Amino acid sequence: MMKVVILAGGKGTRISEYTKSIPKPMVKIGSKPILEHIINYYMKYGFKDFLIAGGYKYSIIKSYFKKKKISANIRVINTGLETLTGSRLLKLKNILNDTFMLTYGDGLSNVNLKKLIKFHKANKKKITITAVHPPARFGELEIKNKLVTKFEEKPQLQKGWINGGFFVVEPEFLNFVGKKNVMLERSPLLKAVKTKNLSAFKHNGFWFCMDTLRDKRVLDKMIKDKKSPWIK
Repeated sequence: MMKVVILAGGKGTRISEYTKSIPKPMVKIGSKPILEHIINYYMKYGFKDFLIAGGYKYSIIKSYFKKKKISANIRVINTGLETLTGSRLLKLKNILNDTFMLTYGDGLSNVNLKKLIKFHKANKKKITITAVHPPARFGELEIKNKLVTKFEEKPQLQKGWINGGFFVVEPEFLNFVGKKNVMLERSPLLKAVKTKNLSAFKHNGFWFCMDTLRDKRVLDKMIKDKKSPWIK
């Protein structure tokens, strides 16, 4: 079974209400850190070997999973405080010898990982990205004859595509990273695009990223209302 790399080293400044004392992936959604939710989701598909690319307050993550009884191999690796996402991944190059899964430590989804991997193998590119619909930041109104006939709070829009994480990656992709401190989303992925090595798996289902306190509250409410698609 493939290794799963989770990028979990950023400072999470947009949710500083929590991240002054803990790293962003350790912010709880319901009773568990969002990072644990992500690990549990992969484990449902049989994944058991996790590499957590830590940085900011990484020792908190390490201590938590050392005490937590989870039937998986979870290694928390310090990839540097100021290291950007692409360079964090490059620091794991020596232990990423085969195809591996990659995602961010703040995003939840109900993407079908079996179908994602099958898609990746069929397309034979160096990296496959899960394309998702962007989150809706405002309520949607339906208006007829100047009257609001429907008001709905939606977690996602149904138009457009963005990077949702949940990648499948060949180790050769790491050659696109280079020696400079770089974000994964900049030159590495742009090089993959230019060389026709980036394929997109379209996911029309649930996806949500916890960037702000508002986002955390939305996810907390999903847990409370028992409407959390990533747990089902």
